[in-house]
Amino acid sequence: MSSQKFWFACSLAAALWSLPVRADVTLLNVSYDVTREFYKDVNTQFVRAYKEKTGESVVISQSHGGSSKQARSVIDGLQADVVTMNQANDIDMLHDLAGLVPADWAKRFPNHSAPTTSTTVFLVRKGNPRAVRDWNDLVKPGVQVIVPNPKTSGNGRYSYLAAYGYALKKGKSPAQARAFVTQLFKNVPVLDTGGRGATTTFAQRNIGDVLLTFENEVYLIEAELGDHFDVVYPSISVLAENPVAIVDKVVDQKGTRALAQAYLEFLYSPAGQELAAKHHLRPRSAQLLAPFPKLQLFTVESVFGSWKKAQKEHFDDGALFDQISVELKR
Repeated sequence: MSSQKFWFACSLAAALWSLPVRADVTLLNVSYDVTREFYKDVNTQFVRAYKEKTGESVVISQSHGGSSKQARSVIDGLQADVVTMNQANDIDMLHDLAGLVPADWAKRFPNHSAPTTSTTVFLVRKGNPRAVRDWNDLVKPGVQVIVPNPKTSGNGRYSYLAAYGYALKKGKSPAQARAFVTQLFKNVPVLDTGGRGATTTFAQRNIGDVLLTFENEVYLIEAELGDHFDVVYPSISVLAENPVAIVDKVVDQKGTRALAQAYLEFLYSPAGQELAAKHHLRPRSAQLLAPFPKLQLFTVESVFGSWKKAQKEHFDDGALFDQISVELKR
């Protein structure tokens, strides 16, 4: 190679080396405790589909914990492009406390921006030695109930509202419903901050006779730990809607709005709905929902007025759950 060609090649290599290397675009999905495995599958399929459609390579990161605790982390600065929670109240907080989403975020996607639902069920030890069949059995003396803390966990909040709503549906007055829930939490030996922690307490530490958790979680437990448990469907339970939202301030700062929009739309697609059903989340697709057990479910709105009203009356500092907690410590 001539000296001139050599220096030309060196100059070209140096120029190419100095060009910026475009990093893959990254999106962060901040979600609640028991959706890790679901979103692992969603992310794999979405990344592939997005590449085929746009030619762009993207990376989807996940963050999981108690739903309300996760919402607080986003408010405190965790840079979530999207949030996928288990109750509307946790997304409302992003608007009310930090202005991260608009007030009408629930109107952006179908079904009040909730592509899937679930419900609170009972997981008991194999053979159901305590003969737990319905909510009334959870207040019996000696029955230990494992449930995450309603102050930090959407899972725990739904469990609380399911029990309170059951009492009201059975004709009890609000005062009697409060007494019923107080007796139930009297049987709770430990309050973990999130659903996964409560599952560990029950399934791996072998504490408690019954775990209150989402329907999809019981199948995860069986898959991970074997056939050591039975699932019990109570006569009445709560419809747990799993809302999603784009975090406007973050996506506008990062330039990821189109990606975030496509990611959440994927959850409503046939592929996304099939993945939901595979992971025992109740899909919105009527065809895919058909095999799930038919249940008597009530919505939070129908019994408690709204999520905001339920939060204010039951879970805010000094509200009913705090009052019950004080009573139980006496």
